[in-house]
Amino acid sequence: MTAAPQTRQGEDRMLVDGELITSASGARFDNINPATEEVLGQTTDATAEDMDRAIAAARRAFDETTWSTDHALRKRCLEQLQQALVDEKEDLRAEIIAEVGAPVQTTYLAQVDWPMEEALLFPASLIESFAWERDLPDTEFFGGTNHRKVVKEAIGVVAAITPWNFPFEVVIGKIGPALAAGNTVVLKPAPDTPWNATRIGRLVRERTDIPAGVFNVVPASDNKVAERLLTDPRVDMVSFTGSTATGRRIVELSAATMKRTMLELGGKSAMIVLDDADFAATVPQSMVACMHAGQGCALTTRLLVPRSRYAESVEIATATYAQVPYGDPTDPANFAGPLISRRQHERVLGYIEKGKQEGARVTVGGRRPEHLPKGFYVEPTVFADVDNGMTIAQEEIFGPVLVVIPFEDDADAIRIANDSPYGLAGGVYSGSPERAEAIARKIRAGHMSVNGGVNYGADGPFGGYKQSGIGRQNGIEGFEQYLETKTIASR
Repeated sequence: MTAAPQTRQGEDRMLVDGELITSASGARFDNINPATEEVLGQTTDATAEDMDRAIAAARRAFDETTWSTDHALRKRCLEQLQQALVDEKEDLRAEIIAEVGAPVQTTYLAQVDWPMEEALLFPASLIESFAWERDLPDTEFFGGTNHRKVVKEAIGVVAAITPWNFPFEVVIGKIGPALAAGNTVVLKPAPDTPWNATRIGRLVRERTDIPAGVFNVVPASDNKVAERLLTDPRVDMVSFTGSTATGRRIVELSAATMKRTMLELGGKSAMIVLDDADFAATVPQSMVACMHAGQGCALTTRLLVPRSRYAESVEIATATYAQVPYGDPTDPANFAGPLISRRQHERVLGYIEKGKQEGARVTVGGRRPEHLPKGFYVEPTVFADVDNGMTIAQEEIFGPVLVVIPFEDDADAIRIANDSPYGLAGGVYSGSPERAEAIARKIRAGHMSVNGGVNYGADGPFGGYKQSGIGRQNGIEGFEQYLETKTIASR
């Protein structure tokens, strides 16, 4: 790992109907570096007219081209896009560090390298290997034989709405299976981090044979522009990653046209350390809750430990968080960088004050660091004396904040872990892998880690239970999200 490369003005145009264009209004919005609070550059700001044009292009491309049926074309195009991204990987890395505030070390993980390795290639491989058709046994009705088959088809126009925390990873994780399945796409990236998405738009235009209208990128600062994707009957599906509150809004607005929705939402995941674990080695792993300044929906932000070892665990967690390297995201030594925006910075500090008001105790952190007057930084923070009913234990803070909660026995640990509106992820640590897995199976969450196991991969379905979402991203299950099922009977 080396020092972060330098970034420059990113792609400021949108891709609509195969052309790189600027907004119909001429409006632009600033892209802010969250580590310095300085303007990196600007991006064209789409209007409702621009969005309507993109939806019309995607609809036409699906209905009138061979994209949805030409498997060889789709595979070739995805491989072309893959190579184009690889060729610009270091420029993309610099861009992610600058516009996201992502620490450089995270770009060698889920921010850039991991998804680039397989997020397009795995669904591209499914184009050839997936069972697009299967025969059912013949049946006899009214004196005739019925020959039956089940056919999988692209669902149509997909609206992909993506967040700012891991923007490239989520964008590529959505468009890979959506395009591989034969859909056309209108991508609406988060306005906080537009350039990684507009870069993909430029590469699609310049480096691939993807037909005009199949893939569109429409950055907009006004949520009303994005909401047109939810209400327009020409859009067949909404694939969204973001907050649970926004997910509810998407369900509400898309219900009128009965769009399929794939929602990957928030989390308040629990890291359970059982009494037979090595606490000195395990509890420090709770520092994952402040990776990328805690801006990850699957991060384990609740540390559950036996009451008999509570004081010891708080002491270890406090010492660990006091040593977490944070600050300038271009410094390879830093584990945590800034929050994405002034608004998020104020929100996280507000949660910390709320925790204090409800009786929890800050053992380390809890403030804006004095040595970083510029940038949206919050010190890595640990709360002790936390009851699971407190706001800071129930709501997603999305900042570098860990809450430590005691439990009485295994059953109580399971109860507390499941006492949450969310069900995205979690982890269990024990000297007995069998005991840990038995508990993991009782946690109502979409994916669980046992003794630090990492389940990341384009072939691994990701998503949550309860208010953490609907459906799955990645894997066969994620690929099938973007397909319709048709049964055909013939004589």
